[in-house]
Amino acid sequence: MDKIIQNTIKFVKEKLEGAEAGHDWFHIERVWKLSRKIAETEPCNLEIVELSALLHDIADPKFHDGDETLALKISREFLEMQNVSEETIQQVLFIIQNISFKNRVKAPKNQPIELKIVQDADRLDAIGAIGIGRTFNFGGFKNNLMYHPDIHPKLNMTKEEYKKSDGTTINHFHEKLLLLKDLMNTQEGKKIAEERHQFMLTFLDQFLKEWNVE
Repeated sequence: MDKIIQNTIKFVKEKLEGAEAGHDWFHIERVWKLSRKIAETEPCNLEIVELSALLHDIADPKFHDGDETLALKISREFLEMQNVSEETIQQVLFIIQNISFKNRVKAPKNQPIELKIVQDADRLDAIGAIGIGRTFNFGGFKNNLMYHPDIHPKLNMTKEEYKKSDGTTINHFHEKLLLLKDLMNTQEGKKIAEERHQFMLTFLDQFLKEWNVE
């Protein structure tokens, strides 16, 4: 394995020690592995894909008072210490800055394939069985209700509304997770998303049957 990738893995593991379980090293590791899997099917710069996947959640704004600049600052400082070229640094920072679901409306058009790959990998980890587990873990972390029949999903939220939203965990499926399948960029991402999407639909159906004691 490339020395810089090894160093990045070590750095991220240390930085995210004790992080909320849905945004910890294991989330990063899954996104990294998914990115490499998707990258096998697309012509791309693998180093940029791997570095971006490993650093994409180094300082998630959700856990840093909404600060979207901190991850860029930390990533730049680390990559400069590793003597990574300025061109590569800029490409990695561009991906970190534009990967987020909440930033999708303002994201530039004609995105590089490396961003599309890492974005698909990150979104895939938000759906399926892992996605369900992460969603309920984060809902518990925020002490949100699991479900309330009188609280309806808020669709088409602005970025600011999305950041401030404290709706139910089940509503989050409708506000974000069920939308991700149709936002996949790559053929491989679309293929993997299909099965995970169906699993979530089955889960939601079963959840409501049990909730309503059918």
